Amino acid sequence: MNVPSLKDQVSPEEWRARVDLAAAYRLVALYGWSDLVFTHISVRIRGPEHHFLINPYGLMFDEITASSLIKVDQQCHKLSDSPFPVNPAGFTIHSCIHAGRADVGCVLHTHSRAGVAVSAQKCGLLPISQQSTFVLPQLAYHDYEGVALRAEEQPRLQADLGDKTFLILRNHGLATIGATVSDAFLAMYTLESACAIQISAQAGGELIFIDAKIMETMPAVIAMVTKGQGAGIAWPALLRKLDRVDPSYRS
Repeated sequence: MNVPSLKDQVSPEEWRARVDLAAAYRLVALYGWSDLVFTHISVRIRGPEHHFLINPYGLMFDEITASSLIKVDQQCHKLSDSPFPVNPAGFTIHSCIHAGRADVGCVLHTHSRAGVAVSAQKCGLLPISQQSTFVLPQLAYHDYEGVALRAEEQPRLQADLGDKTFLILRNHGLATIGATVSDAFLAMYTLESACAIQISAQAGGELIFIDAKIMETMPAVIAMVTKGQGAGIAWPALLRKLDRVDPSYRS
């Protein structure tokens, strides 16, 4: 797939956002969290216009490049020329999170097998792994209301998310948010890992639960583990990994 480069047609800041977002799509495919052409990752373009970048509908995540990403407004109307369509219905979750949280630069949504499995469990995510301890203090839940197509659901989703970073959409999947693409991706990596571990552990016998007192220390522990850099500690290495596998996401 050959898409003309937009590098010289957009601002340097938008181009960096495009490269990071394309990288996130490729990484989601690489780690096995994609669902054919469904689900989305969206990025807010800085500025007063409330413009966003989202994937061309119909492309596999491992096909997406920085230039093929489509710029849309809050209602998911296309603002840039593209031979590809967009999926306004798929932007329903993303648009309401962006509208309700000015601090959110990126929303990442998945339908992975482990994520959907945990979303369908009444117990939700259990405190049985180190990964879960990173998630639980910042985890919210939203009950299933059918395919997310209706605007009337959006206020309830916003209220359920509140100020949290991780969201389990019951019977549906997972979502994470972040100020940057790297923040949202690292959050999803942790949440996906916690869900996969839980499904595996439940097949192996009685579970050991982590002491609730340990959970109280997690914010300080996370800052120590990432040396105060947050997702920035891992993102450059992830980009190097992608560059070794296939650097075409940068085009």
